[in-house]
Amino acid sequence: MSSKINRRSFLAMTGAAAGSLTLSSMLFAEEKEVIQGFDETDTTVDTNQVWKPVSDRKIRVGLVGYGLCQFSAAFGFQDHPNVEVAAVSDLIPERCNNLAQVTRCEKTYPSLEELIKDDSIEAVFVATDAPSHCDHCIKVLESGKHVASAVPAVFGNLEDADRLYEAVKKSGLIYEMFETSSFHDAVYASRKIYQAGLFGKMIYTEGEYYHYFGTPIDSYKGWRIGLIPQWYPTHSNAYYTCVTGNSFTEVSCMGNRSILKEYQPENNPYGNPFGTEVALFRTSEGGMARMTVSWDSAGWGDENGRNRGELGGFISGFMSPLGDVAEKVSKLNLLKPALPPGLDPGGHGGSHGYLCNDFVESILLERRPLVNIATALNTTVAGIVAHQSALKDGELLKIPQYSLD
Repeated sequence: MSSKINRRSFLAMTGAAAGSLTLSSMLFAEEKEVIQGFDETDTTVDTNQVWKPVSDRKIRVGLVGYGLCQFSAAFGFQDHPNVEVAAVSDLIPERCNNLAQVTRCEKTYPSLEELIKDDSIEAVFVATDAPSHCDHCIKVLESGKHVASAVPAVFGNLEDADRLYEAVKKSGLIYEMFETSSFHDAVYASRKIYQAGLFGKMIYTEGEYYHYFGTPIDSYKGWRIGLIPQWYPTHSNAYYTCVTGNSFTEVSCMGNRSILKEYQPENNPYGNPFGTEVALFRTSEGGMARMTVSWDSAGWGDENGRNRGELGGFISGFMSPLGDVAEKVSKLNLLKPALPPGLDPGGHGGSHGYLCNDFVESILLERRPLVNIATALNTTVAGIVAHQSALKDGELLKIPQYSLD
């Protein structure tokens, strides 16, 4: 006999209270409207916990890139007690100066290439244009610095994935991809349940990233215009990879030939005809996953997902477990831990501060970060192969695999 436990029941059983924190609007003063995801600041934090520092050391961090999303400032490095923002950079001087002001940093460099020459910097956050993430991260690693990157890890190129993987392995340094879905409340809770063995084998996962681009969003050299959906797959794929730590092994994907001008192949630099791509994956534990990325489905935007395992399912904070699993799940604390004072959980479901803290503590404790190089590539590369499948009308294709071994 199955029983149902919702998130409110979890809070009552654990005696923890849900909290809600908002992202400071100062980061977006120059934007006419908040970009999708940045306004999603509601999150559940265990207010009974107190953050405990793991070290009194400050890491000197460089921040690079202050374009459309202004990500360099959004993750809160300037507010973390174990971080000193040592230098910032953007190719456009006005943006660079604005980034320095917002992050309370006195030193600027005109480019990433100049910043990484600074031997006093220990780690760099790369928030440049997506097509440059791989090359920029490799340059940071080769300069002897830890690196974190905005998504995706690589941009449509399987050879780049191998290059980045080898660069991380050779360096022995920390690499983390800042996939925001990894700290959505539902993903965090599902990860705790999965790690406790209370899903059993994950039978089926769904992930969805809907972001309507009826009006093209400008970006550095126009990389977002006509963007291939499954080249930006991490917000949906994370609902499996960042819950289980596992990967996708093969894929069949279908694409929607869009009516929007930018998704006509002659009107974008990728020759891309698809505004929506829906991928059906086989997972490394033998389950299945359906992952959707859509730019041309009009309506509300969404980054969401759900999981179903042998012992129960978890959907938007609602757990339906089987038999005595209900009692075991009820004893888990599914709320996120406390963050350092002054570090805001931020946007994208209160994920920004948690990714910053995970990266910082990974360096201080010399441990693997949550979205490490294997998880980052297994999350990203699956989408690259999915697009290849869509171009072949859904042909089943094998996906390269990455591990930490």
